[in-house]
Formats: sequence, structure tokens, C-alpha cells
Amino acid sequence: MIEVGVMAPDFELPSSELTPEGKPGKKIKLSDYRGKKSVVLAFYPLDFSPVCSGEHGCFKDDIGALEGAGAEVIGVSVDSAWSHLAFKKSLGITYPLVADFHPKGAVATSYGLYEADKGFTSRATVVVDKQGKVAYVENHGLGTPRDNKKILAALAAAG
Repeated sequence: MIEVGVMAPDFELPSSELTPEGKPGKKIKLSDYRGKKSVVLAFYPLDFSPVCSGEHGCFKDDIGALEGAGAEVIGVSVDSAWSHLAFKKSLGITYPLVADFHPKGAVATSYGLYEADKGFTSRATVVVDKQGKVAYVENHGLGTPRDNKKILAALAAAG
């Protein structure tokens, strides 16, 4: 698993956000936030699984506090941009979900969070500070939802 204090591996992935043509897949690049916002990378196994659906509901409920802390939340899983769009719409999520779809799990692998034997991403949180360094990382385990209070504390500590 990636360590606190190192530069977060950059990525550019298609997302649930719409392109000018009205299709999901608008590219999101982590380094575009550098110098502007901290980023909460919410790695999760799969769209529509029970724990994932519940925890994204929690993010949705706490999005004001997370954004108030100067952060952008980005969900990361191996699902496609189309699946992400459907998942996002079903839960009323306002933040982007990026598709670590092809090559499958490449970004999660670069963070040490891909579970190759299962074919999906670990449930983990990585907070990247405004300078692009990892400020907090926690692998929550597959059946355990994340604790937004810990994430807010990590954002406060990151400045």
C-alpha cells in the first residue's frame, strides 16, 4: 500500500462525468487539482454492491463538510464509465467516479490497492494534499465502510 508522504501517482481516467457529446467518459486528471484542492480518493470494489452503495450514500450526506474542508471527492473502481454514470444517478452522487477499467486496476495497482485475485479494488481511502503528496491512507477491508470523521481529520491536518 502507498505510504504517507510520497507523491501520489498521477492518473487520467474516464469518468461518470459527461463529455461534450453527452456520453460518460470525460477525463479526470489527478494533477489538475494540484495547488487548488486536496483530493479524497475513495477506492471501492464495485458499483451497486451493498457496502459501496451505503458508503457512497454517506459521502453524499457529508459532501458539504468535505468540500468545506477544501477537498474534491473522487470515487475509483474498476467499473466502466457507463456503469459509474448509472450508479451515480441511482444514488444522487454529485462527485465524479473514475473508471480504472482498462488496463483493469492499473491505477489501484500503482497505489498498492488492487486485489488481483478478486479482480477489483480494495476499499480504501487516500487523501492527497494540495501539493500532490499522500497525506492519509487507510485500507478499510472489503466489508467495512469508511469513517468520514477520520477523513475530515486528515483533511484538516493536511491543511
